[in-house]
Amino acid sequence: MGYLTRGDEVEKNLYEALERSQRLGFLGDWPISEVVEHARAFVTALDGVTGSVIDLGAGGGVPGLVVATERPDLQLTLLDRRTKRTDFLEQMVRRLNLDRHTTVMAADVRDVIQAGHVDFDSAIARGFGPPEFTLRAAVGCVRPGGVIVISEPPSEDRWDPKLLSELDVFKTPSDQRVVRFTVGTQASDSLN
Repeated sequence: MGYLTRGDEVEKNLYEALERSQRLGFLGDWPISEVVEHARAFVTALDGVTGSVIDLGAGGGVPGLVVATERPDLQLTLLDRRTKRTDFLEQMVRRLNLDRHTTVMAADVRDVIQAGHVDFDSAIARGFGPPEFTLRAAVGCVRPGGVIVISEPPSEDRWDPKLLSELDVFKTPSDQRVVRFTVGTQASDSLN
């Protein structure tokens, strides 16, 4: 019988959590190995980011649980408006021993922005909503100079240069599976 190393055990527990999420209908039917690999593109795109990160629409735990597992130096907030999903996420955060640096919030992003909880160093989003809404919500949550990472469909540039200019965000080189933006110093009030 073989022995699991600490890293193997963490990976096994992460896969089990995401498989459970999939069985509950919180993730699509992609193989979990592909889901994790895609989420690791977010980890790579967050290179150089320190401090706090909000995962918008964290429901099934992707990419948030993968980022939390691989970047324990970040303070993660997993945001979803559906309490059934946030209840699940709270259980998984405890089960994966991520609760020292990961919190779960059941709220609509508009309410979070309106309440002023908007000084994150970074925002990440996968499957959160239409591109313009996702980018506006992310800009509304991130401090000037912060980083936004959003999942990107294959071979499609869906980012209108006028929108980027209006929101004062700049695309920066990133993995083809995700797009990385840097928020300018003039960004504000993006959901209005």
